[in-house]
Amino acid sequence: MKNHIIIRKATIDDAEGKGYVHYHSWNEAYTGLIDQNYLDSRTLTNCVETARKYPQNTYVALFDDKIVGFACYLKCRDDDLEDTGEINAIYVLKKYYGLGIGKQLMNMCFKELREYSNISLWVLKTNSHAIKFYEHIGFEKDGKEKTVNLNNGSSIVEIRMTLDIAGLKIGESYEI
Repeated sequence: MKNHIIIRKATIDDAEGKGYVHYHSWNEAYTGLIDQNYLDSRTLTNCVETARKYPQNTYVALFDDKIVGFACYLKCRDDDLEDTGEINAIYVLKKYYGLGIGKQLMNMCFKELREYSNISLWVLKTNSHAIKFYEHIGFEKDGKEKTVNLNNGSSIVEIRMTLDIAGLKIGESYEI
């Protein structure tokens, strides 16, 4: 079926597709926002190896049987937030923006994190496209910032956004 989108749990066999999306979506989203030398130092091979190493807690989006996006979730790693899950990665290839894939991936992560009252995520402070997407879903900036040092000596600033999901009825028919 043409233009058919499937969202499903990732398996170890998805490592190449997930790595491909991770590598290319970073270049698409972060050129001009992150030090170019850092972006140039990243390799597709390293992204695939990382995907093989961490296949758990991940959903992949397939468009015509090709992985075009993924999202990862876990218990929040921030000490100052309790009863909170975290979206720690969500990437969709730019060619597939506007098809609802990001929202569908978020929805699946929300279902996995429904035991928590809140969901958090960190986003590059200068990534206005991503911030607008998260705000559209209902996330709000909570005032927290952190500086992340990259392995080439440059750094980036990320802001935290949170969403209160305690009142949302998240189930099989729930959509954001």
